[in-house]
Amino acid sequence: MTKVTMTVNGKTVSADTEGRTLLSSFLRDGLGMTGTHIGCDTSQCGACLVHVDGKAVKSCSVFAQEVAGAQVRTIEGMANADGSLSVIQQAFQDHHGLQCGFCTPGMVMSAAALLAENPKPTEHEVRHYLEGNLCRCTGYHNIVKAVLAASGQDVSGLGVAAE
Repeated sequence: MTKVTMTVNGKTVSADTEGRTLLSSFLRDGLGMTGTHIGCDTSQCGACLVHVDGKAVKSCSVFAQEVAGAQVRTIEGMANADGSLSVIQQAFQDHHGLQCGFCTPGMVMSAAALLAENPKPTEHEVRHYLEGNLCRCTGYHNIVKAVLAASGQDVSGLGVAAE
């Protein structure tokens, strides 16, 4: 076992971990941060997405020890300082960008990464960026609408688009 220390959502945390412990397991089992979902353990679904030093990372694809000393942001760190929903989280709620909610943490984290890179993406750019996140419930339309709304764009005329 090795003690791993990193900053998660602005707080320095440490936990003993084996070398084979994935970041997703470290967050969930070691720190009790269950908002990071584990859907596939193969980097296919995106439910485990977090930010490591500002970059979107599927936490089931890296070992906790690889990110020792890093700044990690999880879905639990997305809310505003007063506990209210962030703009992105509120947009997901307002535009029904979730159903069962399993993919939602990864989708929100992906949306945040996209908007940090591209503050005013097109519908096509949002759809392309979210290709690494699987949702079995929504058909993605309202997720895309929520991301566009979070970017401050008018989504009132956005119709259902097949792509």
